[in-house]
Amino acid sequence: MKAQTQKNELKAYERVLLARDKERPNIVQYISCLFDSFLELSGDRIAKEDASVLGGIGFFEGRPVTVIGHHKGKDLEENLSCNFGMPGPEGFRKSLRLMKQAEKFHRPVITLLDTSGAYPGMEAESNGQSTAIAENLLEMGRLKTPVVAIVTGEGCSGGALALGVADKVWMLENAVYSVLSPEGFASILWKDAGRKEEAAERMRMTARELLEDGLVDGVIPEPEGGIQKDPQKGMEEVRKAIRQSLEELDGIPGEELARRRQEKYLHIASCSAPGQEEA
Repeated sequence: MKAQTQKNELKAYERVLLARDKERPNIVQYISCLFDSFLELSGDRIAKEDASVLGGIGFFEGRPVTVIGHHKGKDLEENLSCNFGMPGPEGFRKSLRLMKQAEKFHRPVITLLDTSGAYPGMEAESNGQSTAIAENLLEMGRLKTPVVAIVTGEGCSGGALALGVADKVWMLENAVYSVLSPEGFASILWKDAGRKEEAAERMRMTARELLEDGLVDGVIPEPEGGIQKDPQKGMEEVRKAIRQSLEELDGIPGEELARRRQEKYLHIASCSAPGQEEA
């Protein structure tokens, strides 16, 4: 059953600001609240560790799972250490390594998406950024184990989608999910980043709109004012979504999971979202 959104009238860009709020829980808090005995696993086994992606093995209600997600900090120092949650190719390769390991040992994969996008620096590009993202998209579609993705904050561009090819995709009520930021959209389309609020309305990037368009599977309700106002209450709703998803995916053979996942995203790719032509 799909979670219902709260009946408030927040505008799209107001939700963007809530999604970016530095007080929203980050992946460290989600792991601490939702998963027991978490063991972090580091490195891509090719180049180096990327602190913008945090991943490892934990227990969800007694069941071993692999958890992977973007890591944003709470202050400038922490954000600098994790590159503001913007992965380089090493982060995506680490993610894929952990997913393939999860497949080998028949563990479900839980991904937590919260990034303004993949890191666009010269070093990342020269080290294979686009290839790493493309390989994640391809291989996630083939994984023969359940995959559940949750957009917890800002899910932008290939940096988010590279962890988002899942059997079940949920969004928190005030999260956003889009090809780029509304500021970027306005700058490209109208050469005016100041039209960011108009862009956010046109992009259909909110949880409710994406649910209506069939691009996500459910919306997780948040406390009034956002999950940052009552993290414990919000986390319980996230727990329910994960539990429901795993129950629905249990018992489906790996080959069938991969087939359904591929069909799902081929269908999405073949459909244009309402309003796209007008943009």
